[in-house]
Amino acid sequence: MEYEVSEKIKRTFDTLMSMPEVRKALRFIEDDAEHSIEEQKRLTLIEAPTFHEDERSAAYADYLRDLSLSDVHVDEYKNAVGLWKGSGKGPKLMVEAHLDTVFPFGSVKEVKEKDGVLYAPGIVDDTRGLAIVLSALRGLKESGLKTRGDIYFVGTAREEGMGALGGMEDFLKSHPELDATISVDGAWTEGITYEATGIQTFSVTFHGIGGHAYGAFGKMANPLHAAARAVAKIADFKVPENPRTTFCVSNFDAGNDAGIHAIVPEATIKFNFRSNSEEELMKLKKRIFDAIQEACDEETARWGKDTITWDCQQFCDIHAGNQDIHAPIVQAAYLAARQFSEDPEKVYFAQGGSVNGNRSVARGIPAVTLGGGLTDTKCHNLDEYYPMKGSYRCPQEVLMMILMTAGIEGGPESVL
Repeated sequence: MEYEVSEKIKRTFDTLMSMPEVRKALRFIEDDAEHSIEEQKRLTLIEAPTFHEDERSAAYADYLRDLSLSDVHVDEYKNAVGLWKGSGKGPKLMVEAHLDTVFPFGSVKEVKEKDGVLYAPGIVDDTRGLAIVLSALRGLKESGLKTRGDIYFVGTAREEGMGALGGMEDFLKSHPELDATISVDGAWTEGITYEATGIQTFSVTFHGIGGHAYGAFGKMANPLHAAARAVAKIADFKVPENPRTTFCVSNFDAGNDAGIHAIVPEATIKFNFRSNSEEELMKLKKRIFDAIQEACDEETARWGKDTITWDCQQFCDIHAGNQDIHAPIVQAAYLAARQFSEDPEKVYFAQGGSVNGNRSVARGIPAVTLGGGLTDTKCHNLDEYYPMKGSYRCPQEVLMMILMTAGIEGGPESVL
């Protein structure tokens, strides 16, 4: 079925696109492409593994300060924050990209450029997003327009992995006044994420007595075997394709080479599971922990000598959430994506996603995440790369989303 946009939102978009100030800003962003790429390169060279964003946070705050935002600072959560003051007659908006990357210190030696392509770990995810937000902000300044709503421009910390979208969550908790959020995670205009994928990550440690692999054989249960039984059970699970639901045991740790002839006293597995449905997420959680207990019971019964026990630690708890695909902010994103995509017919809605916007959607705050695309740029890979052709398109899309969502003083009101 063809996606439909309301006449009201179409009029808002068309009115904005016809304004001389907006056309001036869009031309500026296109001309700003080289400047934006240089910022992207400089930020990439400031390595920022999750939980270690301090230097990049400070550098991003300097960029925001140079653009004359109010109250620029790095908050207690390592988020770099600046405020664009509107007239106070519109919604309060957050525009963000995340500061951290998945690579440890020492991964980025240089940014290579060849045939219009940049190569470096983190060059796209999400360093390009940070540069996009800055370019869109410069375009907003160049337009001379005053927004109705106040806008927080933020570089958020702790999005990846064990960070569990933490910087975003902390910012939302400390700013309950927010009416909407726009996240940029990636580099292109085709993808629109408007739903929240629920994510849970745990480690589970299996405990036993431990002893000599030969001398103690048959006298005790083996925690590593219990862990292996649990992984085998989990591996056989079948989960729904729709709503998309996934699971992955990603780490298995026990013993060492010095103790290669020993029954280990403990073994640890780490796993994550996800779903676009909170109900399915909770069902899967119960199945996983039931399997863990069954594995312990089976290993214990196998030897009948001692009892295998387990405990767990949770690292990530992100709730699933839904938003109407025809919510005003989603309709606005669709129009902006089609306007600035090289091929409007390739614009698509992502089925959930593991992005900062999840935190907003799960709280019932209107939100979209932009920057998704059809190009595989080897994100989260040391060979990550970024084709620079058309780099100005996504900042133009973000600018239009800002204008439509915040509203313009003396012009169109917010689509919200």
